[in-house]
Order: sequence, then C-alpha cells, then structure tokens
Amino acid sequence: MFLYTFAAVIGGIILLGFLLSVALRRVVPTNMVNIVQSKKKTTSYGAGLKAGNVYWHWPRWVPVVGVSVIKLPVSNFDLSLTGYEAYDKDRVPFVVDVTAFFRISDTDKAAQRVTNIGELHEQLNQIVQGAVRKVLASDVIDQIMLQRAKFGEQFTDEVGEQLLEWGVEPVKSMELMDIRDGDDSNVIANIMAMKTSHIDMESRTEVAKNRKAAETAEIEAQQVIDIRAQEAEQRVGERTAEKTKAVGIADEQARQQVLEEERETKERDMAVKKVEEVRQAEIEKEKQVVAAEQEKETTILVAEGDLAAEQRKAEGIQAVGDAEAVARKAMELALVEPQITLAKEIGENDGYQDYLVRVELVAANKEVGVAQATALEKADVKVIANQGDAISGATTAMQLFTPQGGTQLAGMLEAFAQTPAGQAALEKLGVTSAAKPKKTSRAKRKTTPGKPATIDLPATNITPTVKPTGKA
Repeated sequence: MFLYTFAAVIGGIILLGFLLSVALRRVVPTNMVNIVQSKKKTTSYGAGLKAGNVYWHWPRWVPVVGVSVIKLPVSNFDLSLTGYEAYDKDRVPFVVDVTAFFRISDTDKAAQRVTNIGELHEQLNQIVQGAVRKVLASDVIDQIMLQRAKFGEQFTDEVGEQLLEWGVEPVKSMELMDIRDGDDSNVIANIMAMKTSHIDMESRTEVAKNRKAAETAEIEAQQVIDIRAQEAEQRVGERTAEKTKAVGIADEQARQQVLEEERETKERDMAVKKVEEVRQAEIEKEKQVVAAEQEKETTILVAEGDLAAEQRKAEGIQAVGDAEAVARKAMELALVEPQITLAKEIGENDGYQDYLVRVELVAANKEVGVAQATALEKADVKVIANQGDAISGATTAMQLFTPQGGTQLAGMLEAFAQTPAGQAALEKLGVTSAAKPKKTSRAKRKTTPGKPATIDLPATNITPTVKPTGKA
C-alpha cells in the first residue's frame, strides 16, 4: 500500500512538472524578440538569435528560476507627429505633419532603456519632436515649403546619434508630410496668395510675351513668304529662259545626234551583215567538215566492224581448232597415260632397271655369239695354242670375238699404231686409224613407254680387219 501511494505521488509530480513545462513554454513569434531577464543575466530569444526562439517563462516570484520578460518587435514600425506646432527662423508659426520609420537594431540595449514598446514610442516621439523643432528653426518658411525632401533628410541625420543610444535605427529618411497654418495664423495662406499672384503675374507676362512673339513671328513669316514668292517668280523666269535655250540647243544636238546615230546604225548594219555572211560561210564550212568527218568516221566504223567480224570469225576458228587440239591431246594423253605411269614407275625402280639391263646384255651377247659363229664358219682360222691343250687355246682364241676380246684387241692395235713401225705395218695391212681417238661416251639407257629398255654401248674408233689367211 505504501509503495502504491509513493508511486502515485511520484507520478503526480511528474505529471505536474510536464503540465507546468507545457504551460510555461514560450515560442517567440518571427517578428518579435523576447528579452528574458533572470537574476544573473539577460538573454534575447527570437528567430535567428543565438539563444533560439523557445524559453520557459517562470513567474518572477519563483525563487532562482523566476524571470521577467520584455517583448519588443523587430519589424519596421512608424512614428507620426501630427499637427506639431513649429517656428521658422523668423519665429513665424506653422503646423507640420512628420512621419518617421524605425526598427529595433539592438534589443538588449532597448530592453535596458524601456520595459515595453509603448515606452519606447514615447521616447522616440520626444526625440523626433526635438529634431524637427531644431531643424525647422534654422531656416525660413519659404524654403521649408519649397524643399521638403531636404528637411526630411536633416531630421533623419539629427536623430541618428540619439537613436543608437536606444538600440533603434531609421529605416529610411523622415518625411515632412504637410505644412499649414495654425488656428490663429494666416502666414501660410498669405504666402500662398502671394505665390499665387506672383504666379498669375508671371503667367500673364509670359502669355503677353508669347502673344507678341507670335504676332512678330507671323509678320516675319509673311515677309519671308512674300520675298520667297518674288524670288520664286524670278527663278521661274530665269529657269524658263534657260529652259528655252536649253531646249533649242538640245534640239540641235538631238538632230545632229540623230544623223550621227543613223550613220553609225548603217555602219553597224553593214558590219552585222558582213559578220553574218562570214558566219554563214564558216557554218557551211563547218557543215562540210562535219559531213566529211561523219563520212570518214562511217567508213572507219564499217572497216572496224568488218575487221572485228573477221577477227571474231578467226577467233572462232582458232577456238574450234584449240578445242579440237585440246580434245586430241586429251585422247592421246589418255592412251599414253598408262605408259607414262609405267615409265615413271620403271624410272624410279632401280632393281627393275638393272634387270632390264641384264636382259638386254644377254640378248646382245647372244646376237654377238651367233654373229661370231657365222663368221667363224666362213673363216679359215687356225689356233696355235702355246700353252695348255687345244680346247683351252680355242677358248682363248674365241675370246677375241667377245666384247672384252674386241676391246683388248682394239687397245692393242691402238697402242701399236702409236709407234712409227706399228703405224707403217698397219698401213701396209690396210688398217687405218684416226689421228686422235674420239671420246667414248658412257652407256645410255633408253626407255620408251611400252617397250623394253635399251642400252647404247660405247664403241671404239679402231675397227680391226681380219683377213683369212688359211694359216693359224
């Protein structure tokens, strides 16, 4: 129960504090400044100020936190003096209406001087009255009436230094709105009447001057018009005479010019006719040249066409011949292609080539043997065997008829023919030899497609002649 009561009390205190803070919270309007004075300091609250625009207004009687507040506007405000009685330099009385525009520039200083804006207005009103009285008393009524703007600026300059002490500054120059007579004064009215009569006099004088000037101007204008009319008539006569003279001269010149123009026209016509004739001759000449050129070009074109036709015909014949040659060549190649392939294979196969060479050698040896045998049948050959038996001797003798024997025999005879005695002996026997042996060539193997390979054997330049003697 005690805890509940304690919690209730605490809650009530908190609620009371919240309600008090809400009730005492102040938000300063934008165009106002609240100067809060506490026991220790003075703080200004408002828009754009360092302290901000929110504060708590504790009543002044609250110890420690109690404050007093002075509210001053920061917007522009006006101050008017209506019906203020003043005097000029000559103590002429009159009444003026003056309007001034101010604003508070230093709220702290203003708060030190006054407690509210009403007091500030009263103080400013007294300052303005003193400045107006002082300034107007330094000049005459005529100048005051004529130069209101100047006196408004003087009013503003006069109150400037005093306003700084109150934290106030003028927004613009003060204005002297009206100047009039007081209740028991007709000074302004008299001045106005004098001014009015003076203005009327000046107006009538100016009107007379203007009328006189207008009449004089009209007379002078008429004189000028008459003189100009006479001058115009004189000039017209002079111009008429000059015109008549000029017309006569112009007519004579025109007649002469017409004759000259006729002569020049005839000459130009003759020149034009001559040019036309020359031009016509040139045109005829050009026509003939063009016709000749056309005929020449036609002949050339016909010749070129015939030549082109013959060339195309020859080309066609050549193309046919080339095609037939190509076809014939293709047929022949088709026939020999297997032989070419076989020859290529044989040319690249060394073993087969050696085999063909041996076959040809055997056939050649066979033919040589048959020829030797045929020759021996008809020859009377005796073989004397110095060593061995008759068979070996006969065999040795038969070697003379072999290629190796023939080569050895040819070598022996060649060597024998190189000696003087041998050469003489051979000449007696009817055997001749060349002075210098011809170079022998290597055996060449010929290969013909479709035929066996053949070999050309080297031959000697000396051919032995054997004459049967009947003796061995």
